[in-house]
Amino acid sequence: MATGATWRLSVSPSSFTRLSLSLRTKRRQFPHHTACTVRSEVSLSVGVRLIPHPRKVETGGEDAFFVSGENGVLAVADGVSGWAERNVNPALFSRQLMSHASNFFTDEEVNCDPQVLLRKSHEATTSVGSATVLFAMLEKNGTLKIANVGDCGLRIIRKGQVIFTTCPQEHYFDCPYQISSESNGQTYEDATVCSIKLKEQDIIVMGSDGLFDNVFDREILSEISNFQDMTEAAKGLAELASNHSRDFYFDSPFSAEARTRGFDVKWWEKLLGKKLTGGKLDDITVIVAQVVKASTEQF
Repeated sequence: MATGATWRLSVSPSSFTRLSLSLRTKRRQFPHHTACTVRSEVSLSVGVRLIPHPRKVETGGEDAFFVSGENGVLAVADGVSGWAERNVNPALFSRQLMSHASNFFTDEEVNCDPQVLLRKSHEATTSVGSATVLFAMLEKNGTLKIANVGDCGLRIIRKGQVIFTTCPQEHYFDCPYQISSESNGQTYEDATVCSIKLKEQDIIVMGSDGLFDNVFDREILSEISNFQDMTEAAKGLAELASNHSRDFYFDSPFSAEARTRGFDVKWWEKLLGKKLTGGKLDDITVIVAQVVKASTEQF
């Protein structure tokens, strides 16, 4: 879950309650497109897994996503949980944003530009709230274009190595940039925009911060190497992130970053050799996609 201006660092053992986590995939259903032939020389074989925060299993959490492998489109949004304090459902904004993305990605105006898709999706979203968001679109020549606002993340893996990674945008620690219904929030103009030429068999790992706060890149590489099927790879990564998020003693990416920002155990605990550890409980969305040769069939 993305957090707003008010946040609590909750990674120390005393701040967690052990909960039984029910794992399930929450797939959003979107309208079927009647586009013509596949426009790409390459497309994506995609797997997705969403595991809600343990306390949000019944509602499905506040992450949302949209994928179209044959069209080379990947998108994820992480609703900002702080809106619940204003009696606003944080999931509505992220879900509506993704629903609009599913409607607009074939528009001629978008023309495989994720920043334009972000603008159109945001402008059409009427729900109150905010979300971190990452859009990625694969051009027919194999160039992946990316637009990112906040701390969702993306990695490109080639021949067992991470060759590209996005960088999070934040106002300060644990307060990321976010697309918002408020006039003082970020917009598509604040997105970090980049592109990278991909090759067949390259793997994209993309997700909300629930993945990257709990799993190191070296673990992503190790986990991905165990699977040929992208759905199974996404499931494996999501479950690894979920297990780490509930481990008080795991020295997670989140707790390691927190220490570099000055957050740690009390001074007398340091004298005993202790340090701030633990995963970060959150919604976890994982998208794993492999670049493959495109079909020329109608869809």
